[in-house]
Amino acid sequence: MAKRTNTPIDKKNIEAWEGEGGAVTVASPPVPAASLSGSEAQVEWAERIRSQVSTEFDRVAAAFRDVAAKQSGSERTSTEAILAILDEKRAEVLGKQEAGYFIHNWQEIGDQVRQMIFRDTRYQAIKSTRPARRR
Repeated sequence: MAKRTNTPIDKKNIEAWEGEGGAVTVASPPVPAASLSGSEAQVEWAERIRSQVSTEFDRVAAAFRDVAAKQSGSERTSTEAILAILDEKRAEVLGKQEAGYFIHNWQEIGDQVRQMIFRDTRYQAIKSTRPARRR
């Protein structure tokens, strides 16, 4: 049995470890791809769209994570709650099984992911408490 040594953990050691790939970047949990239904051409088309949608969810989540990293306290908690809403919406959208859903609703992504979050009642509740917290 190898002898275990206790080395003090300091910020420099942690940063070196993370720089070597030791830490896992916090990201949205992977959403298992649901099999799509539709004609062969529809499924192929919808798979391309679904990939773009997934990338857009990743982009929006990364933006919120960047914001959260610069925050503390209740502001950070609120941003993390928004990230949880985003993860839920991602699972809901990417879990759809109808090729037509992606073809009809997601061909032009634009700011659909952001708008989906903004329309969520939980986001609205978080947003409505912000002015009071800033005072």
